[in-house]
Amino acid sequence: MTTIVPEREGWRVVDIVVAAVLAVAFGAVFQAWNVLWEATAWAFAPLRGAVYGVWMIPAVLVPMVVRRPGAALFGEGVAAAASALFGAPWGLLTLVYGLVQGGAAELVFAFVGYRRWGLGAGLFAGAAAGLGGALLDLAFYYPDWPADWQLVYSLIVVASSALIAGLGGWLLVRALARTGVLAPFPAGQEQTEE
Repeated sequence: MTTIVPEREGWRVVDIVVAAVLAVAFGAVFQAWNVLWEATAWAFAPLRGAVYGVWMIPAVLVPMVVRRPGAALFGEGVAAAASALFGAPWGLLTLVYGLVQGGAAELVFAFVGYRRWGLGAGLFAGAAAGLGGALLDLAFYYPDWPADWQLVYSLIVVASSALIAGLGGWLLVRALARTGVLAPFPAGQEQTEE
């Protein structure tokens, strides 16, 4: 069952608090991931995209938990802001990435009318967020790469984001729901019905 829709469209206080806590927690995870990314600068750049999807997790996880319009943008944006505050090496550009990646995932959830929260929606939202990040990378960091490298890099980032953020986010929601911590949310209620 992946079609439970919130009774009302507005955000509850619990939605805001849980979304913010998840996003800030991932902002801290991002800081560790930022260190890994910088430490692998010597690697063949397109292959580094295989670990990119971790940065997209809040764009999938937060909306799958709170199921409100704007949740992907909120989750990824707050995570990026936290990462910037924690000292991300890209400074305020991190916020631009968060808003673009969260906005791209938000478009997927909007496209399905904020009514689909299953694996398929997660995979597409993760892929869209990854595409947003890859396009920014190509514009800011790799504009001089040959077209084939740009394509390979983009495909790797999109696949990584679909798997790590899409599949991983969906699995994380299911695991959290089994613990009962998501009981106030449709994601937690669905788990008890299965």
